[in-house]
Amino acid sequence: MTKRNTQQRRHTILSQVNELGEVAVEALAEQFQTSEVTIRKDLTALEKSGLLLRRYGGAIALPQEIVANSNEKSDSLRKMAIAQAAAKLIKDHNRIIIDSGRTTAAMIPELASKRGLVVMTNAINVANRLLSLENEPTLLMTGGTWDPHSESFQGQVAENVLRSYDFDQLFIGADGIDIDRGTTTFNELVGLSQVMAEAAREVVVLVESEKIGRKIPNLELPWQRVTTVITDNNLSADKREAITACGVQLICAEIE
Repeated sequence: MTKRNTQQRRHTILSQVNELGEVAVEALAEQFQTSEVTIRKDLTALEKSGLLLRRYGGAIALPQEIVANSNEKSDSLRKMAIAQAAAKLIKDHNRIIIDSGRTTAAMIPELASKRGLVVMTNAINVANRLLSLENEPTLLMTGGTWDPHSESFQGQVAENVLRSYDFDQLFIGADGIDIDRGTTTFNELVGLSQVMAEAAREVVVLVESEKIGRKIPNLELPWQRVTTVITDNNLSADKREAITACGVQLICAEIE
């Protein structure tokens, strides 16, 4: 089989795991004509997205009791669809910020085909995933004070570091979207998010459709700071119209 790009290869691997129940690193490396190290990185990325389980020498499909008794699989599919749509906005050599969060972290495997990226993040899990990519983007960390609630670095040190740079795009999640005001959060620490938005020419919000319309007290980014909202295609027509009426580009990703 001719070598495919990372996204195509991982999609095929996941299909085989779901069909066969298990796959072996050695066999996949031979099938895709690539190294076992590359296949292990693929399996690690898919496991972190909640789509399979690693085991010695390969991977297995998620146990049926996990799939049947939780919404993790559908939740992961939504996140992956949103992440894939977000990655399409990134060009080679872009300078981007990726904020903490599960949906933003789901973008990382989609960046494997991008060249010359410079990526700033305040999240350790995002940094670790970036380091696993074959294309080795330049990684910048904000530093600062660790916040266990958001599992990220926050505070004045992080804000001052960000003010020293300029970026093409910020990719950020949200606990909710108040259609009248903008993105909202349960976390009272919103200063770093606002500085991130100031440091980027485009602000892209990644959020599942079920979170749109939530009324959460803490306003994070007002609409005038937001360039694009990416969500899934379960968003109702009236909410789509309301968001675009705020002057924001709306992308509704198709869930496979």
